[in-house]
Amino acid sequence: QVQLVESGGGLVQAGGSLRLSCAASGRTFSRNAMGWFRQAAGKAREFVAGISWNGGSRSADSMKGRFTISRDNSKNTVYLQMNSLKPEDTAVYYCAAAELQGLYASATNYRFWGQGTQVTVSS
Repeated sequence: QVQLVESGGGLVQAGGSLRLSCAASGRTFSRNAMGWFRQAAGKAREFVAGISWNGGSRSADSMKGRFTISRDNSKNTVYLQMNSLKPEDTAVYYCAAAELQGLYASATNYRFWGQGTQVTVSS
């Protein structure tokens, strides 16, 4: 059974940093695209960042220069380093894995999803 388990969320002050982790189990995703999405209360889920099987990455425009996605295939884990956090970054952050290999911003390209981890940024 495939599982994606996020960790690293929490409460942080504006301007601070957090590093989210997503550990996959049940199969290896070293040849698969991975991504991070988030959903704030009352809002739709939105793309945060994606990484291809060979390490190419992209992030949403509002997060460029602040958020960085990376992966460690030896650990079957993907990370999201978040710096210069703002109150508007408050959301539940979800990890996702695709059956594809490229870079994808649409949630419809991802098949497997974690349960999410709460990130709260105080002003």
